[in-house]
Amino acid sequence: MMRLLKAIYHPRNQYLLQLDDASSDSERMDLALLIKSHMVFEEFGNVNVVGKSYGINKMGSSSLSASLHAAALLLKLNEDWDWFITLSSSDYPLMTQDDILHVFMSLPTYLNFIHFTNKTLRNEQRNMNQIVVDPSLHYEKSTPLYFAVEARDTPDAFKIFRGSPWMILTRSFMDYCVNGWDNLPRRLLMFFSNVAYPMESYFHTVLCNSQEFKNTIVDNNLIYSLFDNDPSESQLLDMSHYDTMMEIGAAFARPFGENDLVLEKIDDLVLNRSLNGFVQGEWCSSSNLEINETTKVSKIEEDMCLIYGNIDVVKPTIFGIKLRTQLDEIVNSGRYRTSQCQFQLV
Repeated sequence: MMRLLKAIYHPRNQYLLQLDDASSDSERMDLALLIKSHMVFEEFGNVNVVGKSYGINKMGSSSLSASLHAAALLLKLNEDWDWFITLSSSDYPLMTQDDILHVFMSLPTYLNFIHFTNKTLRNEQRNMNQIVVDPSLHYEKSTPLYFAVEARDTPDAFKIFRGSPWMILTRSFMDYCVNGWDNLPRRLLMFFSNVAYPMESYFHTVLCNSQEFKNTIVDNNLIYSLFDNDPSESQLLDMSHYDTMMEIGAAFARPFGENDLVLEKIDDLVLNRSLNGFVQGEWCSSSNLEINETTKVSKIEEDMCLIYGNIDVVKPTIFGIKLRTQLDEIVNSGRYRTSQCQFQLV
């Protein structure tokens, strides 16, 4: 988690770290103390740790509950953020934060980046009609789902949509899902509480059934993976995928094995990041540090940002410039105004 945090860190962002139920209370406390004692995180005060553990089953509605809970916490913690991005410890950036800020600073803050499935599947609809119960909603440890024998009728009050469970959603949309100024988010939450893999459908369905948000969708989640619509067959990314990852123009990729060699290649060639260091940018530079022979390497890497630059200035690389050009074309053409909500399950 610390490797990912340092790879995506920038003072202008807000971060909320959550350990799953496999971690002990002492591990959670150690993480909180580590964050609190780190001079960079202490200086900017933009990294928080969820203090309570609860069960999360990735197949069940407890995963959706965790995402909504995280969004609710961030809405209370800070008002100065525009997009909500969920990442796991197996994710990694394919460009610097200067690149990502360069891209998003040019975009309207009402755009939601979410990938929809491009085909209609009747068996998927049958899965939606099957009733499941996620006990992890009520326990501290992840618990297997219960599958009911009975099925329910297909709802006719709304259309169901599906796609990737990894997305980049706007603050205003997450506020709508959490606080719901009409009944739609709550009504859909009740339905998807008894659906398997609700993260693949809930936000897609809310977006497409909302008059306010259905034309704010870019059908691209900016995340490269090899199993977007089949989480049961995840394929770890490795060195053989490097060229494809970098050519596709995504901001992130997933999933990677822990400390896989391809992460070192991304650190070296893309992020220009040392083993334990931050990704340097206009906000952070070690060029003015005087390093003597008695200074420990680990301390140098941790304290690379003793001298801070202007956090409002970004210096993009070719990767950020390329992605900004692609997204600017979408915005300028107005293609996102033509609703992407056309692949509902039937």
